[in-house]
Amino acid sequence: MKIVLAALNARYIHVNSALHCLKAYARAGGYAGADDIRILEFTINEPGEEILRRIYREKPDLLAFSCYIWNIRMVLETAEALHTLLPDTKIWLGGPEVSFETEDFLKEHRWISGIMRGEGEEIFLRLLTAYESGGTLEAVPGITYREPVEQMEPGDAMERAGADHQNLCEETGSDRLKRCEEPRRQEQIRVNAPGEPVDLARLPFIYEDLEPYGRRILYYETSRGCPFSCSYCLSSVEKGIRLRPLELVLPEIQSFLDRRVPQVKMVDRTFNCRPGHARPIWTYIRDHDNGVTNFHFELEANLLQEEDLQILETMRPGLIQVEIGVQSANPVTLREVQRNPDLTRIREAARRLIASGRMHVHLDLIAGLPYEDMDSFRESFRTVYSWHPHELQLGFLKLLKGSPLRARAELYGMKSRREAPYEVLSTAWMSGEDLFALKDAEEMLEVYYNSGQFTHTIRRLEELFADPLGMYEALAAYYEQLGLAGQAQSRDGRFRILRGFIRERVPDEAERALWDQLLLRDLYLRENAKSRPDWAPAETETWRLQRRAFYEAEERKRRYLPDHEGVRGAVLARMTHLEQVISKGSVTGYELFDYRNRDPVTGNVRCCRINAEEFSEFVNN
Repeated sequence: MKIVLAALNARYIHVNSALHCLKAYARAGGYAGADDIRILEFTINEPGEEILRRIYREKPDLLAFSCYIWNIRMVLETAEALHTLLPDTKIWLGGPEVSFETEDFLKEHRWISGIMRGEGEEIFLRLLTAYESGGTLEAVPGITYREPVEQMEPGDAMERAGADHQNLCEETGSDRLKRCEEPRRQEQIRVNAPGEPVDLARLPFIYEDLEPYGRRILYYETSRGCPFSCSYCLSSVEKGIRLRPLELVLPEIQSFLDRRVPQVKMVDRTFNCRPGHARPIWTYIRDHDNGVTNFHFELEANLLQEEDLQILETMRPGLIQVEIGVQSANPVTLREVQRNPDLTRIREAARRLIASGRMHVHLDLIAGLPYEDMDSFRESFRTVYSWHPHELQLGFLKLLKGSPLRARAELYGMKSRREAPYEVLSTAWMSGEDLFALKDAEEMLEVYYNSGQFTHTIRRLEELFADPLGMYEALAAYYEQLGLAGQAQSRDGRFRILRGFIRERVPDEAERALWDQLLLRDLYLRENAKSRPDWAPAETETWRLQRRAFYEAEERKRRYLPDHEGVRGAVLARMTHLEQVISKGSVTGYELFDYRNRDPVTGNVRCCRINAEEFSEFVNN
C-alpha cells in the first residue's frame, strides 16, 4: 500500500511535526511499510495546481492531510480534485480543524473517506494495520468513517426499487446515470469510540536525522494537555496533563544543541504548568547553551514563581523567547471565559522578564471576547501596552469547532464567519465597525511597534495621544487619508509616512528637526543604509572631514570600537555609521552605530553617544 502524508503549512520555515510523528510512531509500532511512507510538505502560498500535480503523481492508495484553520479550505479543494483524478484513493483527514462535528463534515464532503480525531499516532498505526490486513475498521479507535452498507449493480437496484425508481431512470443524460447508480454508493457513517491518550514516553524522537528539515524551525513537545479551561481554546476540551519523561527530554534537547539548530519551538500549551518539569529543562538549556540555538516557550505568567524568574533572568540574551497570553485586563471578561488570573502577578512577572533584557517577550490580547466593548478593550490595550513588551499581538476571537465558547456564541450575540478561521464579526458589545477599526489599528501596530524598527520615535509619539490604541487608530486613518490602506510599503516608505504623520501634528520647525533625529536613530539602529534619506539633514564638507578625522583617530586609539582591533579607519567607516545630533541648529553630540554588535533580543545595533566636547578632544588630540 502506497501512503502519502501531506501538509500545507502557513510558511516554508514551518515544519509539520505531526506528520513526522505519525510516520515515526508507525515505524516504532512495527508497521512494515513505515519507511516507505512519503511526507509531502507545501505552503498555502504555493499554486494549488502544483500541489495537486505533485500529490497526483505519487498515485497513493492512502492519502492523509493535516488540517488546521489556516489550510482547511485549500486542503478540501485539493482533496476533492484528487478524488476526481484518483477515485480509488482513500483520503483521510486529521488535526484540530476536523476533529469535531465529524459526522456532519463527512456528510458535506463526500469525497473524504474518514477522519482521525484527536491525537493521531496510535490511531494512524491501527488504521494502517487494519487496511493491510484487509479487516474492517470497527476496531480502530478515534475515527469517523464511511462504511458501505450494500453493493448492488444498477440493474439489481432498479428491480428492487420498483416503479418509482424505474421512472427516475427514464431521465436522460448524466442525471439518469447518476440516479440509477445511486444505490451502489449507499453507505453509513460510523463513529468509533475515542482513542486513548498517547503515552508520551512511547513517542519516538523525530529529529534523529535533520536532513529532511533543512534550516527550518523545529517543533518539539514535552507535554500534552493544559491545566486551564479557557472557553475559547480547544485545550479546554482535554483534561489532565501528560509529561514526556525528563530522562528522554534532556538528551533530545542536547541533540538540538549539538547540531546547532537555529530555533526550537516548544509546542506545550503551558510549558510551566508543572514547575518540577519546566525548571530542570530551563536550567539544562541555560547551562548547556551553545551560543546559537534559540528556544521558544508559551508560558502562563500567573504560575511563574521567584525561582522560575531567577532562572529565566540568568539566560544568555537571545537564548530563549517567551509568549504570554494575557487576552484581556477586564476581570468580568476573564471570568466569563474561565480565566481567573492575578493580573498584578502577571504584570510584575512580564515586566521583570522584559526588564532583564535576556529574552524577547511576546504578549497576546484578544478582541471580541464577552463583555469587552471598545472602552474596555481600549483599557486592556493601555494596560498591557504599558508593560512595553517586545511584541504585542492583537488577535481576534475565533469560534473554533469544539470550543465551549462556540456553543455559547448565540448567548453572547456573536456573529462569525461560517468558514475557517471562524473569526467573530460582531458581538453584543462590539459592532462590526468596531472590529474593523481594530483590524486597521492592528495593522499599524504590526508595522510601527511589533517590527521593532521605530522604537524611539513611537515611544515619544505616544505622548501626543490620550491612549496608545488611539495613536494606532490615528495612524490607520492617516493611511486611509493618503489612499494607502492595505498597501504594502517599503521600509523607506514607512519612515516617510510616519514622518508626514508627525509633521501634521507638530507645526514648530525646530521641534520637527528633533523628530527627524529620532527617525534617523531608529533607521540606523537597524540598518547601515547605503543611501541617506532625502529628509535627513544635509551633510556638509566640514562634517565629512570631521568624520574622516574621527575614524583616523579611532584607528590609533581604539576607544569607541574596541571589538574592531586591527581594522583600518576607512574600513571602520564602512562597518559603522556616525551621525551628528543637531538641536536648534547646533551640533550637540554624535551617535556611533556599530553593526558588528547587535542586540539578540531587540535586533538593534550598539549605539554609542558622544558629546560634542568629548568628540572634539578625541579628534584633535
